[in-house]
Amino acid sequence: MSSALFRLGRFCFNRKWWVIAAWTALLAILITLVGVLQPKFAKDFDLPGTDGGVAMEQMTENFPEITKAQEEANTTIVVAALKPGDNLTKHTEQINKLVEELRTLPSIVAPQTVVGPVDAAKLIRAQIDAAVAAGKLPADQAEAMIATQTKQVLNADQTVGLIKTHQSINMIDATAKDKEELTKILERNRVNGLQVEATGGIMQAQPEQGLAEVLGFAIAFVVMIVAFGAVVAAFIPLITGIVGVGITVLALTLSTEFMSVNQAATGIVTMLGIAVSIDYALFIVSRFRSELKRGGAPADAAGRAVGTAGSAVVFAGLTVIIAVAALMVIGIPVITQMGFGAAIGVLVAVLTALTLIPALLGAAGKRTFSPKIPWIRQAEGSETSVTNGVRWGRFVVKHPIVVTIVGLAILVIAAIPATNMKLGMDVQGEDTVAAQKLMSKGFGEGVGGELFVVLHTDNGTIDAAATAAIKEIAALPDVQSPESLMWLGNGTPAGPDDQLKHTNANTALLLVTPKSGPSAPATHELVEKIRALSPSIAKQGAEIHVGGQTAILSDLSEKLSKALIPYLAVVVGLAFLIMIGVFRSLWVPLIGTVGFIFSVLATFGVTVLIFQEGALGLIANPKPILSFLPIFLIGVVFGLAMDYQVFLVSRMREEYIHGMPAKEAIVAGYRHGARVVVSAAIIMISVFSAFMLSPDTLAKMMGFALAIAIIFDAFIIRMAVVPAVIALLGDRAWGLPKWLDKLVFNFDIEGEAVRDRGLEAEPANA
Repeated sequence: MSSALFRLGRFCFNRKWWVIAAWTALLAILITLVGVLQPKFAKDFDLPGTDGGVAMEQMTENFPEITKAQEEANTTIVVAALKPGDNLTKHTEQINKLVEELRTLPSIVAPQTVVGPVDAAKLIRAQIDAAVAAGKLPADQAEAMIATQTKQVLNADQTVGLIKTHQSINMIDATAKDKEELTKILERNRVNGLQVEATGGIMQAQPEQGLAEVLGFAIAFVVMIVAFGAVVAAFIPLITGIVGVGITVLALTLSTEFMSVNQAATGIVTMLGIAVSIDYALFIVSRFRSELKRGGAPADAAGRAVGTAGSAVVFAGLTVIIAVAALMVIGIPVITQMGFGAAIGVLVAVLTALTLIPALLGAAGKRTFSPKIPWIRQAEGSETSVTNGVRWGRFVVKHPIVVTIVGLAILVIAAIPATNMKLGMDVQGEDTVAAQKLMSKGFGEGVGGELFVVLHTDNGTIDAAATAAIKEIAALPDVQSPESLMWLGNGTPAGPDDQLKHTNANTALLLVTPKSGPSAPATHELVEKIRALSPSIAKQGAEIHVGGQTAILSDLSEKLSKALIPYLAVVVGLAFLIMIGVFRSLWVPLIGTVGFIFSVLATFGVTVLIFQEGALGLIANPKPILSFLPIFLIGVVFGLAMDYQVFLVSRMREEYIHGMPAKEAIVAGYRHGARVVVSAAIIMISVFSAFMLSPDTLAKMMGFALAIAIIFDAFIIRMAVVPAVIALLGDRAWGLPKWLDKLVFNFDIEGEAVRDRGLEAEPANA
């Protein structure tokens, strides 16, 4: 393989303008297609094959108007008078002004229905009194009905109320400008002791991304200037990073024309794509600098760099691709999309590193590493120079037991909080937290986390089953206002004044509000208890399913939890087998894998401490760890961990097989690899940390966790513990049993076949 990569690197160096033109053309074509087609990402979660997925499918089929309304912007405005002795009736004029402004929102539907909570309560009473007067409603039921409907908009002491707005803006098309218009209205009316907040609908619109990416690239540029001591060389990895990430994101965006792709997939793809693109480029450019110093033609130096460091890039990329691609087998569409997108992103990063990097090196020519920046010392180093990496390497091989014990002890202590880890799917943005707290205070924790219970029959009408279901659900614990439960059918309304009762309905929809919050265990139990009614409902000739965001996210958490261990086994197993071939050793992959387990557990611990427990006050709204996080973190971090293992340890093995004693080979590996591995780790940490600036909860938590994971794995495991244990093992670390050695293909990751190409007479077939 190294020979093929050598030829590829030399070809791209010599045919630089053709290669650069090809990548530029591909990028331009994708930009044009996206600009013309204007594809849109989905923002909903779909779980086909689950009970929640079936419920939503039946809702879409039988209640299309309700489904359409849910896809549009339904925003809840919360008004609260929280001063002692205060209530909303004392803020009538202010609330009326707020209502008038809300009616002017773009694409507002039925603005006359946007009313203040106190006025809404009065309208409810007037309508029910009119129904009693007309003989359409028994007088003894009137007060109970008034109380039931009123408390949906105004709490008992009239301190918290809700204003509902509906805009004919599809949530997919909602923009930051739409959100800004609403928030300005809220700010203008948040005075005189009246608290005004909003949740749902337009508040879910996300601002344009880009700050995290720009910040990540900026820090990466500074790090690479320090690594190379030259501005031009520092630019080259940035160019490949921009091209690689651009192509991946554009291709993912374009794919939404042919299939539903959730917007959540783009965050992790961008995050990972930037990190690995720059890292892989960094390794090859660094090796090219070393090969130039050895002599020969620049084209041959590029070939040797791609044939040696490029081999490591291929296998490092392969471990990441395996780790993220395996996410597709879980069977959750959004996870599949994340895994597929991330795998494509890593593949593109590998391809740009192997082809575009040597082409750019050829284009830069002699200017690549000049002019040098004089105040950056030891940017190039030498075979005899004593760098910080060499000093650390000598310390590690001199005190391997101490390094191992201290390193693992740090990780064990950091992992302790993980024992209290709670998983959930609270994805609300930070700017809706205040509204959610007010709603919980006034109407209970379950408001906003309603369950959509769908009943369906293929034989006859749903009336009997729906009535029986209401009776049984009302008797369940954790159901808020069970007396107010009623069903809506998909049949013909009984009359213009009675829209709720239907004839010939074969599907019924019940809205059930839990007493507990959406991510609370009690709510999950309620979902399962309603589903457990299936046998009794089946006796009525019908089926029952529970959907809605709360139920679907509950299903998602459960499915992810069940998949975690099998996924870990598959990923680690496959990558372990690959690493045996890469290092031709059992010990090195084993040490690396065990080290990964320590680093990922420590990452869980610190993430729980910060995001779940609220330590250090860094998070204003502590919440359960997102169910996405563990399984995705395992996949990505394992892949990246093996990256550093390959880049650092493969150089140690390269020196060992060329006759250097085991401990000296470790130090030599540090001499050649420490600077570039540290630089790559800092770049990754910076890129991931920058995503904490994102308003998206998933991106924020994932960015933090990945940054911490790189700190633990790169600096403690790869740069300390793994070399220390290898030093303890000595020569035993670099061998395979004879029977296994015969079975394992020699990948020549060290580039032995091309080590001296261009420095001697060229073979005839080169």
